[in-house]
Amino acid sequence: EAVVLAKENGTGTQLVAYLVADQDQPAVADLKALLAQDLPAFMVPAQWLFLDQLPLTPNGKLDRKALPQPDSTQAQTAHVAPVTERERQLAAIWADVLKVEKVGMSDDFFDLGGHSLLAVQVLARIRDQLQCEIALRELFEKSTLADLCEVVEQKQGQAGSAQDELTKSLEALKRLSAEEIDNLIA
Repeated sequence: EAVVLAKENGTGTQLVAYLVADQDQPAVADLKALLAQDLPAFMVPAQWLFLDQLPLTPNGKLDRKALPQPDSTQAQTAHVAPVTERERQLAAIWADVLKVEKVGMSDDFFDLGGHSLLAVQVLARIRDQLQCEIALRELFEKSTLADLCEVVEQKQGQAGSAQDELTKSLEALKRLSAEEIDNLIA
Protein backbone atom coordinates (compact mmCIF):
# COMPACT_ATOMS: atom_id res chain seq x y z
CA GLU A 1 0.00 0.00 0.00
CA ALA A 2 1.19 3.49 -0.75
CA VAL A 3 -0.04 7.05 -0.97
CA VAL A 4 1.78 10.18 -2.12
CA LEU A 5 0.65 13.58 -0.90
CA ALA A 6 1.79 17.14 -1.47
CA LYS A 7 2.77 18.57 1.93
CA GLU A 8 3.69 22.13 2.86
CA ASN A 9 7.01 22.70 4.59
CA GLY A 10 9.04 25.80 5.43
CA THR A 11 10.25 26.18 1.84
CA GLY A 12 7.10 25.31 -0.11
CA THR A 13 5.35 22.14 -1.17
CA GLN A 14 7.00 18.77 -1.62
CA LEU A 15 5.82 15.26 -2.31
CA VAL A 16 5.80 12.80 0.59
CA ALA A 17 5.34 9.07 0.06
CA TYR A 18 3.72 6.97 2.79
CA LEU A 19 4.30 3.25 2.30
CA VAL A 20 3.32 -0.01 3.95
CA ALA A 21 5.83 -2.71 3.00
CA ASP A 22 4.72 -6.36 2.99
CA GLN A 23 8.12 -7.70 3.99
CA ASP A 24 11.48 -6.01 4.40
CA GLN A 25 11.55 -2.26 3.97
CA PRO A 26 12.95 -1.49 0.50
CA ALA A 27 15.81 0.97 0.11
CA VAL A 28 14.56 4.48 -0.61
CA ALA A 29 17.34 4.99 -3.16
CA ASP A 30 16.09 1.94 -5.10
CA LEU A 31 12.51 3.23 -5.06
CA LYS A 32 13.60 6.68 -6.22
CA ALA A 33 15.69 5.19 -9.04
CA LEU A 34 12.75 3.03 -10.14
CA LEU A 35 10.37 6.00 -10.25
CA ALA A 36 12.95 8.25 -11.93
CA GLN A 37 12.95 5.89 -14.92
CA ASP A 38 9.37 6.88 -15.78
CA LEU A 39 8.76 10.18 -14.00
CA PRO A 40 10.36 13.63 -14.16
CA ALA A 41 12.45 14.49 -11.08
CA PHE A 42 9.85 16.87 -9.63
CA MET A 43 7.31 14.02 -9.48
CA VAL A 44 9.54 11.69 -7.45
CA PRO A 45 8.71 12.07 -3.74
CA ALA A 46 11.33 13.93 -1.74
CA GLN A 47 10.49 12.18 1.52
CA TRP A 48 9.52 8.60 2.24
CA LEU A 49 7.81 7.39 5.40
CA PHE A 50 7.25 3.70 6.12
CA LEU A 51 4.23 2.82 8.24
CA ASP A 52 2.88 -0.41 9.72
CA GLN A 53 -0.47 0.47 8.19
CA LEU A 54 -2.17 3.45 6.59
CA PRO A 55 -4.59 5.19 8.98
CA LEU A 56 -8.21 4.84 7.91
CA THR A 57 -11.40 6.68 8.81
CA PRO A 58 -14.40 4.71 10.16
CA ASN A 59 -15.65 4.66 6.54
CA GLY A 60 -12.49 2.87 5.40
CA LYS A 61 -10.99 5.84 3.56
CA LEU A 62 -7.49 7.22 4.08
CA ASP A 63 -7.34 9.45 7.16
CA ARG A 64 -4.97 12.14 5.88
CA LYS A 65 -4.99 14.03 9.18
CA ALA A 66 -3.68 10.96 11.03
CA LEU A 67 -0.64 10.58 8.78
CA PRO A 68 2.58 11.59 10.52
CA GLN A 69 4.21 14.86 9.48
CA PRO A 70 7.45 14.41 7.58
CA ASP A 71 10.69 15.52 9.19
CA SER A 72 13.00 17.33 6.75
CA THR A 73 16.06 15.98 8.58
CA GLN A 74 15.07 12.47 7.46
CA ALA A 75 15.92 13.44 3.90
CA GLN A 76 19.49 14.19 4.90
CA THR A 77 22.05 11.47 4.42
CA ALA A 78 24.79 10.65 6.89
CA HIS A 79 26.28 14.05 7.62
CA VAL A 80 29.63 14.71 5.99
CA ALA A 81 30.66 18.15 7.17
CA PRO A 82 31.99 20.73 4.70
CA VAL A 83 35.75 21.19 5.10
CA THR A 84 36.95 24.02 2.91
CA GLU A 85 35.84 27.63 3.19
CA ARG A 86 34.01 27.42 -0.15
CA GLU A 87 32.17 24.25 0.94
CA ARG A 88 31.12 25.96 4.17
CA GLN A 89 29.92 29.02 2.22
CA LEU A 90 27.82 26.91 -0.14
CA ALA A 91 26.44 24.84 2.75
CA ALA A 92 25.44 28.05 4.55
CA ILE A 93 23.67 29.33 1.42
CA TRP A 94 21.74 26.07 1.09
CA ALA A 95 20.87 25.94 4.79
CA ASP A 96 19.58 29.51 4.71
CA VAL A 97 17.51 29.11 1.54
CA LEU A 98 16.18 25.64 2.44
CA LYS A 99 15.64 26.58 6.09
CA VAL A 100 17.47 23.52 7.43
CA GLU A 101 19.87 23.50 10.35
CA LYS A 102 22.86 21.96 8.60
CA VAL A 103 23.83 20.68 5.17
CA GLY A 104 26.35 17.94 4.50
CA MET A 105 28.44 17.28 1.43
CA SER A 106 26.31 14.31 0.30
CA ASP A 107 22.96 16.04 0.83
CA ASP A 108 20.84 16.53 -2.28
CA PHE A 109 19.28 19.96 -2.83
CA PHE A 110 15.96 18.53 -4.00
CA ASP A 111 15.76 15.88 -1.28
CA LEU A 112 16.02 18.67 1.29
CA GLY A 113 12.95 20.38 -0.15
CA GLY A 114 14.55 22.40 -2.92
CA HIS A 115 12.67 23.26 -6.08
CA SER A 116 13.24 25.48 -9.11
CA LEU A 117 12.32 28.76 -7.39
CA LEU A 118 14.66 28.05 -4.48
CA ALA A 119 17.34 26.95 -6.94
CA VAL A 120 17.19 30.40 -8.54
CA GLN A 121 17.63 31.96 -5.08
CA VAL A 122 20.65 29.75 -4.42
CA LEU A 123 22.22 30.67 -7.76
CA ALA A 124 21.67 34.39 -7.10
CA ARG A 125 23.36 34.11 -3.70
CA ILE A 126 26.27 32.18 -5.20
CA ARG A 127 26.67 34.90 -7.82
CA ASP A 128 26.53 37.67 -5.18
CA GLN A 129 28.64 36.02 -2.47
CA LEU A 130 31.12 33.97 -4.49
CA GLN A 131 31.15 35.94 -7.76
CA CYS A 132 30.46 32.77 -9.71
CA GLU A 133 27.83 32.32 -12.44
CA ILE A 134 26.18 28.90 -12.45
CA ALA A 135 23.42 27.87 -14.84
CA LEU A 136 20.18 26.50 -13.42
CA ARG A 137 20.71 23.36 -15.49
CA GLU A 138 24.00 22.76 -13.67
CA LEU A 139 22.31 22.75 -10.27
CA PHE A 140 19.70 20.31 -11.55
CA GLU A 141 22.44 18.03 -12.91
CA LYS A 142 24.81 18.44 -9.94
CA SER A 143 22.32 18.50 -7.09
CA THR A 144 24.51 17.31 -4.19
CA LEU A 145 26.56 19.85 -2.31
CA ALA A 146 29.79 18.02 -3.18
CA ASP A 147 28.97 18.06 -6.89
CA LEU A 148 28.02 21.74 -6.84
CA CYS A 149 31.26 22.59 -5.00
CA GLU A 150 33.17 20.95 -7.86
CA VAL A 151 31.27 23.07 -10.38
CA VAL A 152 32.06 26.26 -8.46
CA GLU A 153 35.73 25.27 -8.09
CA GLN A 154 35.98 24.59 -11.80
CA LYS A 155 34.29 27.86 -12.80
CA GLN A 156 36.32 29.95 -10.40
CA GLY A 157 39.49 28.21 -11.61
CA GLN A 158 38.62 29.11 -15.20
CA ALA A 159 37.87 32.70 -14.20
CA GLY A 160 41.16 32.91 -12.30
CA SER A 161 43.05 31.59 -15.32
CA ALA A 162 41.39 34.14 -17.62
CA GLN A 163 42.17 36.89 -15.10
CA ASP A 164 45.85 35.85 -15.05
CA GLU A 165 46.03 35.97 -18.86
CA LEU A 166 44.38 39.38 -18.93
CA THR A 167 46.81 40.71 -16.31
CA LYS A 168 49.81 39.44 -18.31
CA SER A 169 48.46 41.05 -21.49
CA LEU A 170 47.93 44.39 -19.75
CA GLU A 171 51.45 44.29 -18.32
CA ALA A 172 52.85 43.65 -21.82
CA LEU A 173 50.85 46.59 -23.21
CA LYS A 174 52.17 48.90 -20.49
CA ARG A 175 55.75 48.18 -21.58
CA LEU A 176 55.07 49.30 -25.17
CA SER A 177 56.23 52.69 -26.34
CA ALA A 178 53.85 55.20 -27.94
CA GLU A 179 55.35 54.40 -31.35
CA GLU A 180 54.80 50.63 -30.85
CA ILE A 181 51.19 51.25 -29.82
CA ASP A 182 50.62 53.41 -32.93
CA ASN A 183 52.05 50.60 -35.10
CA LEU A 184 49.72 48.05 -33.45
CA ILE A 185 46.66 50.22 -33.98
CA ALA A 186 47.50 50.96 -37.62
